[in-house]
Amino acid sequence: MTRKAVITGLGATSPIGGDVDTMWANALAGTSGARPIEEDWVEQYDLPVTFAAQLTNKPTEVLSRVEARRMDPTTQMGLVAAREAWADSGLNESTVESERLAIAFGTGIGGVWTLLDSWDNLRERGPRRVLPMTVPMLMPNGAAAAISMDVSARGGALTTVSACASGTEAMDNARRLIETGQADVVITGGAEAAIHPLPIAGFAAMQALSKRNDDPQAASRPYDTDRDGFVLGEGAGALVLESEEHARARGAKIYAVLAGSGVTSDAHHITAPDPEGMGASRAIRAALESGDIRTDEIFHVNAHATSTPVGDRPEYIAMKSVFAGHLDNVLVSATKSQTGHLLGASGAIEAILTVLAIHHRKAPVTINLDNQDPDIPLNVVHGQPAELPSGNIAAMSNSFGFGGHNAVVAFRSY
Repeated sequence: MTRKAVITGLGATSPIGGDVDTMWANALAGTSGARPIEEDWVEQYDLPVTFAAQLTNKPTEVLSRVEARRMDPTTQMGLVAAREAWADSGLNESTVESERLAIAFGTGIGGVWTLLDSWDNLRERGPRRVLPMTVPMLMPNGAAAAISMDVSARGGALTTVSACASGTEAMDNARRLIETGQADVVITGGAEAAIHPLPIAGFAAMQALSKRNDDPQAASRPYDTDRDGFVLGEGAGALVLESEEHARARGAKIYAVLAGSGVTSDAHHITAPDPEGMGASRAIRAALESGDIRTDEIFHVNAHATSTPVGDRPEYIAMKSVFAGHLDNVLVSATKSQTGHLLGASGAIEAILTVLAIHHRKAPVTINLDNQDPDIPLNVVHGQPAELPSGNIAAMSNSFGFGGHNAVVAFRSY
């Protein structure tokens, strides 16, 4: 018998809040996390984009000084989010066996700050000044490893690196660990800290970033006719997944059910999505089928919606092909308009917002939607949060990444 995976803990650090409650309140209020980057290197490198969606709270507000020094910022953020989710779940070493506790975490790039700073250090000061912890700090599996050691998880520490689909694909792995009985509890999610001169220059060179340097808060505008690229963000999101049987036995609060998930690939282009959304539509269908969810049960989608001219429409085409006429009844939130694009962490943050949407029956707003693209006639939530129906409903969160990665998670109310 397949076991049900339920969500019992949430944690986050993001550009619109350093914890879940603050982030959720700001998501409902329509708060933008984008602001100018106040670092000398912006002027030093004459960057064409001078703003990003940066954390509201530094990880060092939670981590000790010694811990922070031994971790890349990506790992720091992942651990901050995981600790909040773990505390929120009420779990401890006496309520879950370490061999039945696993980690499934994602990142799109990993320790980019450590890698590039260490390279600068090597060139300028020589090999003797390269830190002994350089390799452990730059590894993409750093966050998963740190979280596993923090909670004594000995059931596995998996890392997914699938560009901007990483956090969502990690949740697919976590669901399978629970449903197949390989683990009773899994901490899952994603982390990313890539607001660094090189990623900014690279994304800008491919015309992926908005260049609204004079108005950062209006720069991320999914579905708007004047969208001109995404806003780079940073942060982490973590969810505690638990088998329903295990959660009920200890009297845990349950936010929702991670009912299904789907992972596919486009095999089309290294950066551009399939223009017909075929890979994305297969991922959506897979998520619905694995969760035994009918299309008419979905009433909310937190869309990938990056605000790029070529990226937003294929997702609409994919959803239209799956939901057909029911799509008009689906309330769509594009929360990257507020948080920016957190790359490998975006799916985790958006999954948390989706879980809270069906838990509280409110869909967050999409900001900066002044003139909706007529080629993307979605029922987008903007202006104020929208009420979701009562009863047993389902919602989805979509993530798509460079390399043609498609990942979708589907949640049921509990």
